[in-house]
Amino acid sequence: MSKQTRNSNLEEPVHAPHSDFELRSCFGFRLSGFGFLSRHFREFSVAFSFLLLLLALALLAPAFFSPQPLLSRLTREAPSLVVACGIALVIICRQIDISVGSQFSVCSVCAGLLAASGWSLPLVLLASILIGALLGAFNGLFVAGLRLPSIVVTLATMVILRETLRWARQGQFVNLPDNLQWFGLSQQSGQLLLITIALLLLAILLFVLRYIAAGRFIYAVGSDAEAARLAGIHPQLVTFLVFVFTGALVGLASLMNIVQSPQVDPNSGSGLELKTIAAAVVGGVAVSGGRGNLVGVFLGLLLLGCINPALIYLHIEAYWEKAIQGAIILLAVIADGLRSRHESR
Repeated sequence: MSKQTRNSNLEEPVHAPHSDFELRSCFGFRLSGFGFLSRHFREFSVAFSFLLLLLALALLAPAFFSPQPLLSRLTREAPSLVVACGIALVIICRQIDISVGSQFSVCSVCAGLLAASGWSLPLVLLASILIGALLGAFNGLFVAGLRLPSIVVTLATMVILRETLRWARQGQFVNLPDNLQWFGLSQQSGQLLLITIALLLLAILLFVLRYIAAGRFIYAVGSDAEAARLAGIHPQLVTFLVFVFTGALVGLASLMNIVQSPQVDPNSGSGLELKTIAAAVVGGVAVSGGRGNLVGVFLGLLLLGCINPALIYLHIEAYWEKAIQGAIILLAVIADGLRSRHESR
């Protein structure tokens, strides 16, 4: 058999796809589109639910969209968004932090006391962030250093901080100087500044998680810590730094909260941990770690944050708020479990 004959027998049809990659290239737009929808199904579902809620309010309670009340509601959620971003990073790293509410209260009271004693706003800001980072480092030391369960560690620190603050303050509010409120700006300018800070931080973290190696390390550790270690990543160091960074975000959020009122409530962080964890889970952050998107966290926070004012405008008893939020969280967890079972097959 000649060389030419052998080569002709080995030739494949010109139009036949040589691989799955080539098949995807033939139908790239359609398949990649479905892949994008599949990867971000939770975000789209939360956005769709949020739009349905807004549509219902537009038809039944158009006063909900009055500019000033709407701006005030968004401003109140700005500190929660900052904390929720930190909580999302902790959960993506396959950990949990239920002490952020107590950390928030401690940072708020400390920042208020420093401001009342005459510290300038920049110094109060740095001190609040540093206090939050130290509290986060305390959690991270036990979780990453001693490898204790994060749920146990943060539960303990939550109780310790809350009861210590209750003993120290006895429920007494901290009076703030006038120049601290709204950063010394007008109310509307201060509100817009707070919203801008929260959204800018969200955009920066989105970029870091997607394009910077440090952000990808968090996903790697959350997906498989041992595989990440074999790849040259230090899982314990990543976990420690995530807790420190989350604490720093709590410190920033606490200052963003106290500038909105003339006094600091020692219980200002009560329930914040549940609110932010719920926003992260509803927004698609997997409780098993390694998966999540901050856009979904943002949408989840908006959806959960709109329930209470929506009930008020629709003249529905406010006690339904927790029940509705619980139902939304349960549906999100069930959806996450079904998705995990489907991917494991």
